[in-house]
Amino acid sequence: MTIFYVLLVFILIAAVIAIETKNLLSSVICVGAIGFGASLLFLFLRAPDIAITQIVVEILGLIILIRATIARDLTFIGGDREFFGTVVSVVVIIAISLAGVIVLTTLPVVFGEPVFAEVPNAASQTYLSEGLGDTGAANIVAAVILDYRAYDTLGEATVLFTSIIGATVILRKKTKKLLEEPDL
Repeated sequence: MTIFYVLLVFILIAAVIAIETKNLLSSVICVGAIGFGASLLFLFLRAPDIAITQIVVEILGLIILIRATIARDLTFIGGDREFFGTVVSVVVIIAISLAGVIVLTTLPVVFGEPVFAEVPNAASQTYLSEGLGDTGAANIVAAVILDYRAYDTLGEATVLFTSIIGATVILRKKTKKLLEEPDL
C-alpha cells in the first residue's frame, strides 16, 4: 500500500510544479507526468482497461498541448539551460521510471494467473456462472462487454474516439479554409 501513497505524492509534486513553473512546455510535461502517474495508480488498483484508456488519452492530449504550446510559445532548447530545470527534469524521469518498475514488480499476482480465482465473490465469478442464463450469449466475453459493462465500454470508446479525432484535427497540415484560398 505504500506504493499507492508514493504515487499520490508524485502526482501532487508534479501538479505543484505544473502550476508554479513559468515555462509552458515544462508545465505540459508535468501534466503528462500526472496522467502517467494516474495510469500507474489504475494498474495498481487492478483496472487495466482504465489504465490503457488513460495512457491513450494522455498521449493524445499531450500531443495536442505540446503542439499548441510550441505554436504559441517559442521555446527553443539551447545550450544555456537552467540548472534547476535540468535537475527537475532528470528527477521526474527517474521518479516515473522507478514508479513503473516498482508497480510492475510488486504486483501480487503472477503474470498469466487469473485474478478472479483468488477472490471467491468477484464479479467475474458471477459472469462465468450466470452469464449464459442472464444474457443468452454463447461468448462470455461479448456478454461482459456488451451486456454487463455496456455503458462503461461505450464511455471508453467515446473518450478514445474523441481523443483521436481531436488529435487528427489539430495535427493535420492544412485546414479546409486554407485549401480553398488560391495561391498568390
